[in-house]
Amino acid sequence: MKTILLVPTGEGVGLTSACLGLVYALECQGVKAGFLKPFSQELTTGADRTTALYHHVSKNETVEPISYHTILQQLSAGENDELLEDAVRLHRAIARKHDLIIVEGLVPNSRDSFASELNAQLAQALDAKVIIVSNADINKPSATAEKVDSQLRYFGGASSERTAGVLLMRTKGLPDDSAHIPVTFDPSLRLISDTNKFIIELQKTHPKLGSDKLPVIGLVPFSNTLSVPRMSDLASHIQAEWINQGDANQRRVLHSSLIASNIEHELHKFVAGELIISASDRIDVLLASSLASSNGIPLAGLVLTEHHTPNEQVLAFCQTAIKQGLPILHTTLSTFDTAQSLANLSNEIPVDDTERAEQVTRFVSSHINEEWLKVMLNGSYQPRLSPSAFRHELVQKSIAAKKRIVLPEGDEPRTVQAAAICQSRGIAHCILLAKPEAVVEVAKARGIELPHDLEIIDPDLIRENYVEKMVELRKGKLNELQAREQLQDTVVLGTMMLALDQVDGLVSGAIHTTANTVRPAFQLIKTAPEYSLVSSVFFMLLPDEVYVYGDCAINPDPNAEELAEIAIQSADSAKAFGLDPRIAMISYSTGTSGAGAEVEKVAEATRIAKERRPDLLIDGPLQYDAASVESVGRSKAPDSKVAGRANVFIFPDLNTGNTTYKAVQRSANVVSVGPMLQGLNKPVNDLSRGALVDDIVFTIALTAIQAEQQTTA
Repeated sequence: MKTILLVPTGEGVGLTSACLGLVYALECQGVKAGFLKPFSQELTTGADRTTALYHHVSKNETVEPISYHTILQQLSAGENDELLEDAVRLHRAIARKHDLIIVEGLVPNSRDSFASELNAQLAQALDAKVIIVSNADINKPSATAEKVDSQLRYFGGASSERTAGVLLMRTKGLPDDSAHIPVTFDPSLRLISDTNKFIIELQKTHPKLGSDKLPVIGLVPFSNTLSVPRMSDLASHIQAEWINQGDANQRRVLHSSLIASNIEHELHKFVAGELIISASDRIDVLLASSLASSNGIPLAGLVLTEHHTPNEQVLAFCQTAIKQGLPILHTTLSTFDTAQSLANLSNEIPVDDTERAEQVTRFVSSHINEEWLKVMLNGSYQPRLSPSAFRHELVQKSIAAKKRIVLPEGDEPRTVQAAAICQSRGIAHCILLAKPEAVVEVAKARGIELPHDLEIIDPDLIRENYVEKMVELRKGKLNELQAREQLQDTVVLGTMMLALDQVDGLVSGAIHTTANTVRPAFQLIKTAPEYSLVSSVFFMLLPDEVYVYGDCAINPDPNAEELAEIAIQSADSAKAFGLDPRIAMISYSTGTSGAGAEVEKVAEATRIAKERRPDLLIDGPLQYDAASVESVGRSKAPDSKVAGRANVFIFPDLNTGNTTYKAVQRSANVVSVGPMLQGLNKPVNDLSRGALVDDIVFTIALTAIQAEQQTTA
């Protein structure tokens, strides 16, 4: 069992972010990494912040740290050994379920003079390798080196066998374009050249820092984007009351502006992510904010200061903005005091801000040296396909595939942002079907930077090119007039582009129903030669592994032949994305314990699937618990190679499949990627209408990989 202790040089170095990032980077390597914070330094009782954040981000359990009160009590009584024994006990509780443990050390500060000494004792008690975590300034290398060296002394210095490396966080002085937020672990973001230059400067005063013996394992840039609070984080800080809470939990304050002069001179400040601060008697500011929101500019929110809140008549004029979720606060503080107070808002990630914690985690992990991780692991672990590893592989495979993906909902804001991310990261070459000026307007309103090579095609300019070909493809089904009318729908237009091999895949559904997305594909793309139907799978990203659920979106009540085909399609999809499929045919009965037409259908489907694909591990009928829980599987189906170990679950009908996937997704807070359609000649994939930007990015990646699989099959 390897243990890595992260020791900070002081306060504000981003220790929690460093721990979360390192755990995530290891998970993306297929290593089951646990997390432990043995000692709390929080004065308040209740759940520890770092521990809670780890649980929210990883969906894994850990243990609560020893309270600050207990630490002080035991240290003052000279019970250091007992305190360390308690830390070891917590460590052992985590060790049982993990390959490697990341431990968060104590923060040296003016209050806790014991912190550094206790960290050294902890490293010895846990037999842990030590990583020193420090903030850094490119322009002050000697000051950075001194901070690192001050902690190294507690562990025997830079040459000690105990020390494993240095992680430099919140690094200032780097180029502004170095702070991209990745969608998953992305080693290509690592600042190799900047790191090497900085190491040369560090070694002028501390020669061993950055050497093979004490490597700099990461240089993580400071990011303004990741230091931004939500509107909901401001209220208590400035003693404010909500006039309208709206989307306060989602909207982030990228910048803030005081509005003091005439509104005509201040309109340039009304941009995406802006917090507008103004005296509450400035009705013009309230109306301007409302108008900006109505024009599609997502302001962070509005803080009205001093005086009284605006009257109902004024607020009635702002109903459109209020309905669109514009957060509005009122505080009795002066405008100046409000701005001053907000400037002092803590950079710490609030416990409930999972979105920011996940972004920080991915950001930090991407700047950690992947080669160092491999050396540290030393081939001692059998990699597994964790959810983090699945997403990482998904993005890496799609980058390698270099496919063209058409997005018919080309001016939908989430789609525009997802396309910009995919294009800039090389995940796919995206084609937006929309008026270019509409896309530019959306991007401007939302602060999205459009890559120069992002392709935007005006549907009106190409629609006529497809009329004749569509009539030909649907011979006897429609005439030119009907084809021209159907091609007004950009989903149909995009599907025609796919049918004619002008693109490699299509993703839609952010504002269209599943039927709108799938129907043109059935009509124009049709099923692959080896299949008779189209089905779907969801990739369910459980905390420890990835499951495949099929079919949860397309076929209402498949017969035995169709169910067998769905199982085979799903197994091949699982293989394509790195899983070794063990397929469970789900029923309300296991084996021959029950009877009835539905059980017989599943039994027959299992027989057909085994006959058609003897290379696959398939078993059924199996109840869900017999398929997924090892102890139940051993009891109910002791001779099965699938029971208790299944990772591909084939449901007997749409009612069961859709209900199960949604129950698991919502009740267990599991991320689901899909539905991914399978069985078509060319890849078309549907989005949930509530899809987040990241969901769209991963669906584009899925589609690109499907396209690659079909060209190499």
